[in-house]
Amino acid sequence: MNFMELAKKRCSIRSYQDKPIEPEKLEAILEAGRIAPTGVNAQEQRLLVVQSPEGIAKMAEAVVKPEAYTAKAFIVVCAEKDAAWTRKFDGHNIYEIDASIVTTYMMLEATAQGLGSLWVCRFKTDVLREAFHIPDGFIPVNVLCLGYANPEAQKPTDRYDTDRKPLDEIVWYETFNA
Repeated sequence: MNFMELAKKRCSIRSYQDKPIEPEKLEAILEAGRIAPTGVNAQEQRLLVVQSPEGIAKMAEAVVKPEAYTAKAFIVVCAEKDAAWTRKFDGHNIYEIDASIVTTYMMLEATAQGLGSLWVCRFKTDVLREAFHIPDGFIPVNVLCLGYANPEAQKPTDRYDTDRKPLDEIVWYETFNA
C-alpha cells in the first residue's frame, strides 16, 4: 500500500472489537513514534501505554469520549516542554508540534498494522496526571486510542473526494491570498 492509500484508509474509529492487540503490533506502533522527527531531534516525547482493565477504567475517567472506552489500548503522548526546541525569533516552543508528529506516525502505523485509532485531545489532564503519576515537567498533549475496528466503524476511502476542501481553496503560491 502506498502512502496515499494508507492515508485515505486511516479514519477515526469510535467502535472497537473485543480483541486484544498483539504485542508485536503495539511495538511497531511505538517504534513509529520513536523514529518520528522532532525539532533539533530533541525527542522530548514520552509515551505512556495503558492497556490493563484497571488502566482503561482510569482512562474512562479522563477521556471525555465514551466511544473510546472500547479501545484495547491507549497511548498518552506526553512532552517535556523544557526539553523541546524553542524558536529564538519569537519564543515559540514546539512541544505540541513534536508530540503531534509522533502521534501521527503512530496513528499511521496502527493503520498499516490493520488497527483502528482515535486521536483524542479532549481529556482531563489533572485526572491523567493523578491516575498515571505523570510528573509536573511533562505535559499530556494527545491520547491515541487503539484497537481492531468494528466493521461498521470503518469509513469509505473515497470520502476525501467530498469531505475535504479542494486544493485551490487551501493552497497559494508565492503570496497568501486569503
